Amino acid sequence: MGDLQGQQASLQAERDKLTVASKRLQAQVEAFRTRKETIKAAYTAAEAETRVREAVTGISEEMGDVGLAVQRAQDKTEQLQARAGALDELLASGALEDVTVPAGRDEIQSQLDALAAGHDLDDELARMKAQLPASGAPAAIEGPEAEAASPPAPPATS
Repeated sequence: MGDLQGQQASLQAERDKLTVASKRLQAQVEAFRTRKETIKAAYTAAEAETRVREAVTGISEEMGDVGLAVQRAQDKTEQLQARAGALDELLASGALEDVTVPAGRDEIQSQLDALAAGHDLDDELARMKAQLPASGAPAAIEGPEAEAASPPAPPATS
C-alpha cells in the first residue's frame, strides 16, 4: 500500500507540473494572440494611411488602373470609328456591296445615290413638270424672283 501511495504522490506531482506547464503555455498563447492582433491592427492602419495618402496625391494603383482603362476605351472607340468610316467609304465607292439588300443595291437606292452624286435637281424637276398634263397643272407659285421682276405699283394720288 505504501507503494501505491508513493505512486499516487508521484502522479499528483506530475499532474501539478503539467497543470503549471499548461497554464504557462496558455499564457504564452494568449500573449501571442494579443501580439498578433496588435500587429494586425497596426498593419491595417498603415495600409489605410497609405491608401489615403495615395488617393490624396493621385498616385494610387487604382487611379492608375482607372486611367489605363479609360485610355483603352478611348483607343478602342477611335479604332471602331475609323473602321466604320473606312467601311462607309468602301460601300460608297462600290468596292463593297451591302449584303442586307438582296441584290447588293436596289433600284430606289441607286436612283437616290445618282441624285445625291451631283445630278442637278432643277433639271430633274423640269423633266417631271414636262411629263405632267398641261390642263391639270396648277398655277405656278411665284417666288421672290417674280416679285423683283415685276414693276413697282404707281403711288396712289389723293
